Amino acid sequence: MDWYPLRLTTPVKQHVFGGRAIPDRLGRGGLPEGPVAETWEVSDVDGEGARIGNGALAGWTLRRLTLEHPAELVGRGWHGPRFPLLTKFIDGHRPLPVHLHPDDAAARGKEGEPNGKTEAWHILDAPPGATAYAGVHPGVDRARLRQALLGQDFASVLRRLPVRAGDTLYVPAGTLHRFGPDTLVYEIEQTSDLQQHAMRHRMEDGSPLDEAEWRANIEALLEEWQPEPRPEFHPGLRLPSPDGAEGRMLCAGPYFALERWRTRDAGTSAPLVRSFDTAVVLSNAGPAVTVAYGAGSEPLGRAETLLLPAALGRIEIHGPADVLLGYLPDLDRDVRTPLRAAGHDAAAIAALGEGLGRPGA
Repeated sequence: MDWYPLRLTTPVKQHVFGGRAIPDRLGRGGLPEGPVAETWEVSDVDGEGARIGNGALAGWTLRRLTLEHPAELVGRGWHGPRFPLLTKFIDGHRPLPVHLHPDDAAARGKEGEPNGKTEAWHILDAPPGATAYAGVHPGVDRARLRQALLGQDFASVLRRLPVRAGDTLYVPAGTLHRFGPDTLVYEIEQTSDLQQHAMRHRMEDGSPLDEAEWRANIEALLEEWQPEPRPEFHPGLRLPSPDGAEGRMLCAGPYFALERWRTRDAGTSAPLVRSFDTAVVLSNAGPAVTVAYGAGSEPLGRAETLLLPAALGRIEIHGPADVLLGYLPDLDRDVRTPLRAAGHDAAAIAALGEGLGRPGA
């Protein structure tokens, strides 16, 4: 098969917390009228799976391609029941629900699903003074948390963190969290839509929950809550760049890594060249660019995404670029080694996510 950049169908969520920032501020076209809370750029979630929309594979589901061509699509001998990365643009025009996602063990044991959801937020835009909740204060136990959630007194138990454009937060599964209002985010995560939330209304349309359902939701949340994680926002770490592009490693862990790369004016700088042997989710955070590959090229408009199969191997990005690249990392080869080469110490690297703080890192 001659592989090429894949353009996918994009589920759109019009939840009550959304606004118009994705079309109006990011410039994404083709979206429906009304609030747009989330665009699922790459999704293999049950019931919300993407289809390939271009080229010889048009009409194939991402699930079918993952199952029939795992090495060529995902790479490195990978096998699994679903494509492993879920990516989204999210408009927290209003605050999101206070919620959490189960870890892998809870997803398998309590939900009958193959995995839970660790995620990371890269802040694209936020107003001065914006904050987010992430994790609980030290000393908060289950009884104290239950009391606060029943009283909707989130500030007494949850850590409030300042939010700034350009920063990233790695959120381990089981961590209570929320961002918004007026916060625009690019999110990368494990492929899962499992969550438990503490609100008295449905996030889809704002309709109220009855008392019994709301209390049952809180008990389910407490069963999957992990008290230990207290993540912090991080500006990312500079990556080596022989071609003059400006790159930063935004976050990394066992489930994903996320980088952001910028190039200057197309007339004065070389294209951004990337070689890879694992699937790459390429999302555009800036002006339109052209993605060149062995057999041709593909345009990538504002706030659009291409999925690059592992077998494609190499691309060039032409134009003044501002792009996000998410992938399944080899933590030593893809994260520790280039960051050490750029002069970063072990503590700075470990702060990017999970699994990076072992001896010798």
